[in-house]
Amino acid sequence: MEIEVLDRRENRLLNRIEVRFNILHEGEKTPERDLVRDNLAKLLKVKKDLVVIDHIKPKYGIQQSAGYAKVYKSIEDALRIEREHILRRN
Repeated sequence: MEIEVLDRRENRLLNRIEVRFNILHEGEKTPERDLVRDNLAKLLKVKKDLVVIDHIKPKYGIQQSAGYAKVYKSIEDALRIEREHILRRN
């Protein structure tokens, strides 16, 4: 599994960085959120607890997925801003 960051944008109002990425997973199923979260945290050099995966959508016909994640400055910011069902998934 390889992760390629396509876009990285800072949102100062919400104290977070918004990341769009592609996942190449040849010969594998769509990776689980926890595994993507681990790898994305390592790639961005942040703590895993600060990364919230919003969605991962597989692309039809090829073994790739597109995703969107948010990296918060603190856990308190994530708890204050994020929707409850998204936090439960992460």
